[in-house]
Amino acid sequence: MNRRTLFVLLVAAMTPIGCAGPRDSVEARNIDVVRLQHSEIWSKGNLDLIDEVYARDFIGHFPGGTVTGHAGVLARVTAHRLAFPDWTEEVEDAIAEGDRVVTRFTSRGTNSGQFLGQPPTNNRVEVSEVCIYKLTDGKIVEQWVFPDMLGMQKQLARQDEE
Repeated sequence: MNRRTLFVLLVAAMTPIGCAGPRDSVEARNIDVVRLQHSEIWSKGNLDLIDEVYARDFIGHFPGGTVTGHAGVLARVTAHRLAFPDWTEEVEDAIAEGDRVVTRFTSRGTNSGQFLGQPPTNNRVEVSEVCIYKLTDGKIVEQWVFPDMLGMQKQLARQDEE
């Protein structure tokens, strides 16, 4: 018996039968929910998923203010996608522990609508972001958003001058 076969047999022998696999864990399911909000709600504007992804008593800590409930998420996503209709969020890392998920992602979009009280610049931006999520019963109940706003503002201003 070679070493590889022996290793595989040892791992199999030490793996409990009937235990949940890595994709069945609460953490893995929470990551799936968070990835869904990045890919569908924010990137595609699929607002029908808000009820499925966010808790009714959701609290979002965003730059510029706090957002609450489904109506708050709907208003925030709608306003953002009006400012950046082609907005996408690409998750680079997703880490979960207990009821928390942290994502590091890159957002991209073209500013073709009013954003933060400023007229559209028609400039493309690429923004590094980190978010921390708290989930309960498979829904996001709280979120803390940390985008590179200075980098985004520089891109808008620099490109606006070109």
